Amino acid sequence: MMTTTTPTMTSTATPGARAAAPRTHRTARTAPAALSTEHLATTTLTELNSAAGLLTRVDRKYLVPLACAQDLVDGLAPHAQVLSIDERRRFSYASTYFDTPELEAFMLTARKRRRRFKVRTRTYLDSGLCFLEVKTRGARGTTVKRRMGYQADDASRLTGPGRAFVAACLASTGVTGSAAAHEVAAALRPVMATTYQRTTLHLPRAEARATIDTALTWRRLGPVSTGTAAVDNGEPVAVADIAVVETKNPATPSPADRALWDAGYRPTRISKYATGMALLHPELPANRWYRTLTHELADLFGTDRSSLESITGSRPRGRCLAATASSAA
Repeated sequence: MMTTTTPTMTSTATPGARAAAPRTHRTARTAPAALSTEHLATTTLTELNSAAGLLTRVDRKYLVPLACAQDLVDGLAPHAQVLSIDERRRFSYASTYFDTPELEAFMLTARKRRRRFKVRTRTYLDSGLCFLEVKTRGARGTTVKRRMGYQADDASRLTGPGRAFVAACLASTGVTGSAAAHEVAAALRPVMATTYQRTTLHLPRAEARATIDTALTWRRLGPVSTGTAAVDNGEPVAVADIAVVETKNPATPSPADRALWDAGYRPTRISKYATGMALLHPELPANRWYRTLTHELADLFGTDRSSLESITGSRPRGRCLAATASSAA
């Protein structure tokens, strides 16, 4: 029988988080400037995809202070590998999300409709590669993601071939009928942009993997109802000292999940698109992400969404949540 060791982490959880075991609050440390993985063995993209292709995965997302994410990496180091491409271990991404003037994609998710979709371009900034991606969820709850190669210069807009691809994806997965799919594709406009840096870990003994996204920024693009190209409508809102950790495991929780649970963190509901839109547009319905907005991200944006009249105001940003946890202890 194969055994795994659960790493230990500094407990810096947000107030009110329930731990599976007693935890202690410690004085918050200064967050590292960037996630360090130099002490980990490496794996290739081919090896990672080969291993991941064998799994029926359960995905969980967590919001943790960057210092805690570093603790997680350090604790997993003896049994983890980090994805390395051309000697890089951390990769920069940029995405532009598209929606209709009525924000159909967002509303379908906010209202928990079974059939829903998401359209974005994703640019791998280190290589310059760009893809147009369509993620759909059908009546049976099956999620399908399809993508096509795209010109990086067109990342902030949908071309004719791009709209045809979106329409085909929506129609073939049953999210809409054929005629409606073309109407939706024709109406799509850029509404939000994100950037972040991603580190990918492979835990071969546990048949699991994890991604850690840092330096996340959201930027509102608009106005939503007019124009066909992205219009910058404000400075980026940075989540400087928080990491988005996503674990991808078989049915059994991985050592990464157990370490996070032991430190007092629980899976949270966060979507880069939907959560970002709810933050940037406080008039939108956000019940599904209320706890994320008013707890995990409260230190950045305040607990009262009605006060978010301008994301470019003078409210505090970027404070590590560890400081909040230790001061509340």
